[in-house]
Amino acid sequence: MTPSSPASERLHPRRLEGPDGGSRAAGPYDWRDLAPEIVRQRLVIEGIPARPVGATEIRAYLSALSREVDMVQLIEPVTHRSDLYGWAGWIHWETSGAHFYAWERPQLFFSVDMYTCKAFDVDTAVSFTRAFLDADTVVAKSF
Repeated sequence: MTPSSPASERLHPRRLEGPDGGSRAAGPYDWRDLAPEIVRQRLVIEGIPARPVGATEIRAYLSALSREVDMVQLIEPVTHRSDLYGWAGWIHWETSGAHFYAWERPQLFFSVDMYTCKAFDVDTAVSFTRAFLDADTVVAKSF
């Protein structure tokens, strides 16, 4: 509890669900919305692509994703290859951006991380990603 915590919270601390399903007291770093007046949306999409994903496909994906979720693209996507970790890509949107990571080893795998200050349709982003990368296995988490 911090000195700036509301009196009601000092008298009756918030309870959160613990990893075992039981409740626990809220800690000082537990997530809470510090700026509810600012729109922020995050989406992580991960999956197994049908084939390896390289720079050309990453750039095409990020530009097309921009159009699919109605984001204004400020620059062309940037890509980089690491011999240890595979490909990475990034695109800057007027309302934030998205990162793309692709592995070939130890297995084919991709991870997309979108962060925006403008609401977008999660199902559109996930469906588009699945189709673009011809991925049978895809999972997503929006927060």
